[in-house]
This record gives sequence, structure tokens and C-alpha cells, in this order.
Amino acid sequence: MNYAPFYARRRALLETLGDGVAIIPTAPERFRNRDSHHPYRYDSYFWYLTGFPEPGAALVLVGGSAPRALLFCREKNPERETWDGFRYGPDAAREAFGFDEAHPIGELERRLPELIAGRDVLWHMLGHDAEWDAKIVAALNAVRAQARAGKHAPALIRDPREPLDRMRLVKDAHEIERMRRAAAIASAGHARAMRACRPGLGEYALEAELIYEFRRSGAAGHSFPPIVAGGAGACVLHYVNNDKELADGALVLIDAGCEFDGYAADITRTFPVNGRFSGVQRDVYEIVLAAQAAAIAAVAPGAPFIAYHEAALRVLVRGMVDLGLLAGDVDGLIDGEAYKPFYMHRTGHWLGLDVHDAGDYKTGDAWTPLAAGMTLTVEPGLYVPPDANVPAHLRGIGIRIEDDVLVTAHGAEVYTNAPKTIAAIEEAMRHD
Repeated sequence: MNYAPFYARRRALLETLGDGVAIIPTAPERFRNRDSHHPYRYDSYFWYLTGFPEPGAALVLVGGSAPRALLFCREKNPERETWDGFRYGPDAAREAFGFDEAHPIGELERRLPELIAGRDVLWHMLGHDAEWDAKIVAALNAVRAQARAGKHAPALIRDPREPLDRMRLVKDAHEIERMRRAAAIASAGHARAMRACRPGLGEYALEAELIYEFRRSGAAGHSFPPIVAGGAGACVLHYVNNDKELADGALVLIDAGCEFDGYAADITRTFPVNGRFSGVQRDVYEIVLAAQAAAIAAVAPGAPFIAYHEAALRVLVRGMVDLGLLAGDVDGLIDGEAYKPFYMHRTGHWLGLDVHDAGDYKTGDAWTPLAAGMTLTVEPGLYVPPDANVPAHLRGIGIRIEDDVLVTAHGAEVYTNAPKTIAAIEEAMRHD
């Protein structure tokens, strides 16, 4: 285990804490039903600082003149390990992950009062987990009860997500490497789905192709429930039923990504079920592809986050006019938001440990400026509902194209590479 990146992040956060103490628990296990659990997924903030994969753990960062990082985790238990698998235990975890101290998780509640006593600030994600809120309140009250003994509880509670979100916005080399790997696996999954596609298949069959490629290549699985939407289903932005038959002559939109070592990929491709775009499908697709190219060109250090959305929007609205979906002046249509029946979302979001990753998009009225090391999606779309009052040949067409982009010192690097141009898609889908 290379704990150096996690150690560096802990030290950076400790500098922010001053004389305070931060409590950052991992996610609990969740029951699926009766005595079966959902597959375990650690809390992203906890993972960012620790790299520790087990449930039943918490990180305590103690600031001040002698800063230290304490892990509380499950003890070794040979009987439980026979049933559930390996556990590090405190001693091995301390060595493997570079903590200053490690203790059994059962000791944390008893030790919390002494850890926070005398500190001015307690850093805790208030409202994130009711059980942890109760533990923190109990610890504060335990310290307050000793006021006559000269002890005082922290007077201020602050949210550690505030500094952590700023840290997570800019990825380090360790993170970028994992995101590249996730992107490569996800890109291969999309290409596999294109090659497998045939009229008459179920949407779920393409979903299975995606998941197979993700798992066979070492990803933990999908980073969010895959969207495989044939025909008019593509006009439902978060369609997840994936249970319809794919019709000859229709398009299919796949929005899917995988997770590798905690980090997400997020790709959307739209392609013809039979492998060949019709004339109108080609026209709409080229508009969305041009909008994405304009957006990517607008991604650069110092540019406000909204700039690439505005670049895509202008191309899309011009295309809507050309198609006959809208009539009027492009600037007026944008100002009046006349495009919203056909394009109702922004052109992207932050990407990282979470698919919609941590970090502010605005501070006050100012959009966050892009900086080298930020990662985001670029995903314009055009959606014509089947009941829209537009020319009949356009109804029921939904197209989105999404790639993952790294902001570099000189602009943008697209690091997802599933087939995207019409020629590349049709070549990938050839069934010779």
C-alpha cells in the first residue's frame, strides 16, 4: 500500500484545522434486505484521507503543535474473518496506511471527550449522519459536565467538507492516474456495447455487456446505475429501467461509467441500434457533437465554470433553429430560455471520487474559475420528446455525448476515448 498521497492530504488538512479536532467516519454498511448487505462502498471523504477500505472505521485528526492522525477500526477477529474476510486490525492498519496511532473502534466514543476537550473548534459533518451527530453531542456534553474541573468543550463546530471540497477540486497525480484507468475501462465498455448491439436485443443486454467489461478489466463495477435508453427513452434524462427492446431504426443512448480504486468515469454515447445513422439522426448528432467541441475548446485555466456551458448552448440553439425546433434570433432565444424544452441541463459537472464530485460551482455571484488539475464532464445534449409540437421526423430523438476532461495548464485534455464521430461509431458497429 502506497500511503504517501493519503498521508500528504491528511497533513494538508491538519494545517487548516489549527488547534481543532476533526472527526471523519467512513460510511456504514447498509442492509439490502433481511440479513444481506449492499456491496460495501466507503465514504469518499474518509477514503480521500485514508485509503482504508473497511467499514466500522473513523479518522480523527488532532491539530495544534503536535498534529497527529488517529485511525479507529475493527479489531482482528479470526472467527468473523472466516465468514467475512480479512481485517487489518489496528496494528497492521497503522503500519500499512501510515497513521500516527490506531485503536479499536469500540474505544472511540469513550475517548472522544478527552480528544476534543480544551479545543476551540470541532470539525464535524453536522447533519450528514444522525448516529454520528448523537455521538458528537454526547461527547460535547461529557466535556461540559466537567466545567468545574477546568475543562471546556469546543465553542465552534465547523464542517470539514468546506476545506476538503476545495482540496478535492484539484486532483493530484495519484488521483489522475486512477481516473485515467477508470476512463480507459469505461471507454472499452462503451465500445463493447456498440459492437454487441443488434435490433431486437433488450436494453438490459447492453447493460450486461458494459458491466462485464467493467468487472473483467478490474473496476469495482459501475459508478452509478447505467442508463441504456432506446428510442424515446433517451429523452428521459435519468432513465434507468433498461427493460425495453431495441428497435431497428432507433437510436440508443448509453450513459455509464465505472469506478476504479474509488474514482469514477462518466461517459455517454448515442448510436443507431442497427449500426447506421439515418439522415435526420445524423443531422441532430452533428449538432450535439459540434456543441461538445465548442464546449471543450472553452475549457481552460482561468475560465469561469459556466463558460463551456455557454459555448455549447450557443451551438445547440443555432442547431435548433436550423432544424426547425425554434424560430428567432439566437441571442433572444437564449435570453428567453426558449431552448429548455429540448435542452434542460447544464453541460457538465465536477468528476472524481463521486460522479457528481465535491466542490463549489459558485462563490457568491462568481462562477468558480477552472484550474489545472480539475476534472469535469462535458455533456451537451438535444432531446425532442415524442409528443413535442415539432416536425414529426424529429420527435422521439434524444442524443447526448459526454466525455471526461482534465483541465491542463494549456487548456483541456479529453481522456475518454470511446468511438464518438459518426464514422468511428459506424465502423465500430460493422458486422462483416
